[in-house]
Amino acid sequence: MSDAIRIYLTGSCEGFDKLRDALAQQPGLEVVGYSEQAGAAASALAGGHLDCVVHGTGSPTLPAHELTAIREYTRVPLLLVASGESSELLEDALGADVADVVLLPALAENVVFAIRKATHSGRRTAAAGNREGRILTVFSPKGGTGKTVIATNLAAALAKREGKRTLLLDLDLQFGDAAIMLGIEPDKTIFDLVSAPGEPDPDRLAAYTTKHPCGLDLLPAPLRPEAAELVTEAKLGRLIEVARLCYDAIVVDTSPFFHGPMLATLDRTDELLLLCSLDVPTLKNVRLALGTLDMLSFPTARVKIVLNRANSKVGMKQREVEAALEQKIAYEVPSDRAVPLTVNKGAPAVLAEAGSDFAKAINTMAKGVFPTEQPKRGWKLRPSLARA
Repeated sequence: MSDAIRIYLTGSCEGFDKLRDALAQQPGLEVVGYSEQAGAAASALAGGHLDCVVHGTGSPTLPAHELTAIREYTRVPLLLVASGESSELLEDALGADVADVVLLPALAENVVFAIRKATHSGRRTAAAGNREGRILTVFSPKGGTGKTVIATNLAAALAKREGKRTLLLDLDLQFGDAAIMLGIEPDKTIFDLVSAPGEPDPDRLAAYTTKHPCGLDLLPAPLRPEAAELVTEAKLGRLIEVARLCYDAIVVDTSPFFHGPMLATLDRTDELLLLCSLDVPTLKNVRLALGTLDMLSFPTARVKIVLNRANSKVGMKQREVEAALEQKIAYEVPSDRAVPLTVNKGAPAVLAEAGSDFAKAINTMAKGVFPTEQPKRGWKLRPSLARA
């Protein structure tokens, strides 16, 4: 369980024993131990092997002395679990060194969700000082929306037209098609990189990427679906931080799920290109995705809606999409015959059909994703208030 989230539990409150037992059964979590008093767990807390501390309290106000005792031994993210209702406790927690607050009773799954948020925040903060490259994540909560087409063409445009050092990272780990769409038959994949002994570094990353003639580097998805399980959040997080040091832009093609790799990528994403199209099922899924992003406290300013096949005549207008999503469309990409033609040739349309309307739209997007003034990275997690 080396890549499991390692948690230690302290304190006590009504329902805490039951929660502790439930967390011990959750996949992806490793409950290292429990102690009611932080002082009695000094060696465990100070060992440097924990990802999160979960502290239970029955106090109606912030247990400042208890939190101070924990902070004497560790600086990992601290999740506060409290029984009962207390608006004062919640207000105080917002300004304290607390990653999140969960009120009991709550489902174990909701507490796990809060733990994942807290640990992702901690890893992001620890690595923030060394960041350089810009992470551009292309995501759609529904298959068939053209996500990989957009990702491959955007990466090619950034490399060829904008002169950016660009890495295309295919994180559709089970069924990634970025290599096929670029006409590349790679010898090595992300699976080979994370399976190699030792920690990733710039030289190691360069050895596992494949160069496209336009100057783009590709780190492909695994060749076999079962290999996806070995690309863990921890390994992926370290890989992305190394990639930041080597590239101006890292374009991430994702699968249509909020699973571990996607969450690890979101923590480091500077701009999320959320694809939508002119059909009701996709619109419904995009609304759900926006709700999930809000639960994760992902900044709305970093979400850019991309309307793909925007000129399709299917009885739905752009203004209806914007009204349903309560968000403006940032980029429109037209349906274009050049797209299927170039996909079948294994050549990005921005290169093979540079005069097409599709290529012009992608080039506009490539210019727009690198604003003159970079927004500040990082965001503050809000209390989950997760209740059953």
